[in-house]
Parts: sequence; structure tokens; C-alpha cells
Amino acid sequence: MTVMAGATSEIFGRIDRPRRVWAVAAIHADVARLTTLHGRLGERLATGDRLVYLGNLIGHGARAAETFDALIGFRRQVLTLAGAEPWDVVYLRGAQEEMLGKLMQLQFAPNPREVLGWMIDQGVGATLASYGIDAASGFGHCREGAQAISRWTGRVLAQVHAHPGHDEILAALRRYATSGEDGLLFVNGGLDCGRPLSEQRDTFWWGGGAFAPEDPPYGQFRIIVRGFDRSRGGVAMGKHRATIDGGCGFGGTLNAACFAPDGAVVDWIEV
Repeated sequence: MTVMAGATSEIFGRIDRPRRVWAVAAIHADVARLTTLHGRLGERLATGDRLVYLGNLIGHGARAAETFDALIGFRRQVLTLAGAEPWDVVYLRGAQEEMLGKLMQLQFAPNPREVLGWMIDQGVGATLASYGIDAASGFGHCREGAQAISRWTGRVLAQVHAHPGHDEILAALRRYATSGEDGLLFVNGGLDCGRPLSEQRDTFWWGGGAFAPEDPPYGQFRIIVRGFDRSRGGVAMGKHRATIDGGCGFGGTLNAACFAPDGAVVDWIEV
């Protein structure tokens, strides 16, 4: 199986000639832990390092807007390193970011009220609250039809627009990141190992049921690293699979793992 088949048509992060790659697990808008982690990470970053945030940056936690601000501020710090390029910091799309994007198209859903209720339960409600939007206010608009929903989602979009840089982060989200077909592969929540990367679609953020540390390689990749485990099984490190989710946003820790180009873990931060 050629896992990279068609990958050039995908929107993915290309990690070019890394000295090391730092991967940050799901944050879920826990900006306090993120700020602490950034402080420790800033002391360890070196020229040639790359940084990948593994999705679910927001959701569930009440400080999504502040989380984006913290990510933007730390990116500026990373780019002060000698030789750093804008693409050396990669943000992956997680289920939370996907839902926020789909919320903007709620007027096209055949059952918008049910969809909105499900999204709120899954964590979008907290994200909207951080932007000053009462998620429950959307239900009334759902009863009034597509035009009313469009006005409401327009308000949500305007609130995001009002925060400098937030649009740019959402537009920069990638499906996955890789240092090459024989290197490292970074995903949010899962992977269907029976399909090439070009056919994964939303498996990256909605999959993950089968991701055991003892699983065999996927193509020629040395290791697959994921940042979120919806079963909340904790950190699990194997030869070809690594789950670094410590449960941040659900009472657990926020973790960052540092990988050498051969897939070895050479540093670790846990807050």
C-alpha cells in the first residue's frame, strides 16, 4: 500500500528537515496549562526544532478565545529563533475545530436544531461562550428558518473576526503533518491503516478506535503520533504508535513530546 498516494492534493503540514519535532497534545482551551507549558517549552526550543499542535485546541474549556491568543503569541516567540520559518509551526484540525467550522454552515443542515444541540454537548457551547455568544440563543433562530440561522452564524463569525489572528489560525489548520514518507506522521485522533492518507477524510479527527501502541508500522513511517484519545486511555508509547494525550480539559495533564527524526522521544513536558 502506498500511503502517500494523492497526498499532494491534501492540505497537510510539511515538516522540513527537522532537528527535533515538538508535539503538543489536545489542549481543550485549558489556557492556564498551555501558558505554563509554553513557558517550559520556550526554555527548551532550539534552532532547527519544529512545533506541531495536534488539534482540539479548543472545546469544552471556557477560554477558547484566550487559547488562540496564547497560541498566536507563542508562535511569534518561536519565529524569533534563528532560521525559523512560518511553516515551522503547524496546527492540526481536531474534532472541536471541525465542529466550529461546520457551525458556520448550520443553515444548510437538514435538522439544524438537532445538530446544534449535539455540537453544544460535544464542547462547542463553551467555545461560543468564550466569544460572548450564548449557544442556546441559536435554537430560536433554528425555529425561524435558514435566513435567521444565517444571521446568527454571521454574528458568531463576526465575533471570531473581531479577535486578531483567530481567522488565520482557523484557516491554517492542517489534516495531518509529516516529515516525509519514511519519517514521522502526526494526527489528531486516529487513522485508518487500511487506507492511504488521501482517503482518510474525517478519520483524522473522528477515528481512533484502533490505535494500540503495539500496532505494526503504517507504510514506511517510523511512528504515528496522535494528540487526542476520545476513550481517555492515557499516554501510550509504542515502537510505531504514540498517544500523548494526558486528558487536558478533563482534569488531566497537558503534554508535549519531543521526537528525534528517527521517532525516538528525546524530551517530555507535562503540566
